[in-house]
Amino acid sequence: MTDTPIPLPLSRPLRIGDRAPDFHARTTCGDRALKDYHGNWLLLFAHPADFTPVCTSEFISLAKAQPRFEELGCQLLGISVDSLYAHVAWLRDIHEHFDVKVTFPIVEDPSMAIATAYGMLDPQSPDAASVRASYVIDPQGTIRAMTWYPMNVGRSVNEQLRLIRALQAADASGASTPEGWDGEGPLLASTPITLEESLSSEADPKTPWYYQRARSQP
Repeated sequence: MTDTPIPLPLSRPLRIGDRAPDFHARTTCGDRALKDYHGNWLLLFAHPADFTPVCTSEFISLAKAQPRFEELGCQLLGISVDSLYAHVAWLRDIHEHFDVKVTFPIVEDPSMAIATAYGMLDPQSPDAASVRASYVIDPQGTIRAMTWYPMNVGRSVNEQLRLIRALQAADASGASTPEGWDGEGPLLASTPITLEESLSSEADPKTPWYYQRARSQP
């Protein structure tokens, strides 16, 4: 895989497996570039607007869960089209009213260049508000998962954590994670693609040949 940054904007929507578009921008924690996070997992997430109820609930939960993300080697990076000054004022207000300090950076994107490159803008919105888009980016800068929520539905922080944990487990084992896997229970082996593999003597006869436990477990 090349280390050459992907320019903004891309000519097509991002897909899982794409290299995340590079950027450099001001944030509430100083200047940040995507390359600053190479070598770590990153959860890059957009929110529609500062000083809104659903976004506030998400940021409070994310700030409280930040140590859990860090245990997974994952950094948090928020973004919206609001200005840096609006971000700072909103975070001050959250701290004053909810006694929660948001220490992860929030990117300002008033030109909408980053939001456009990542496909974060809601085409149905009457303004420049971003959808609740989240991108899990691996240490090599590759987009491994994307989630989109409408403006009026908040994301689940626990599901974001589960998703990252499952991706890491699948990478480490070469296996797949079943529905709802969150560190408990067996991983699943890849489906056999030859008759010989399906008739393998190592297969568990108590379960179907296409639903076998992976040999390597976390």
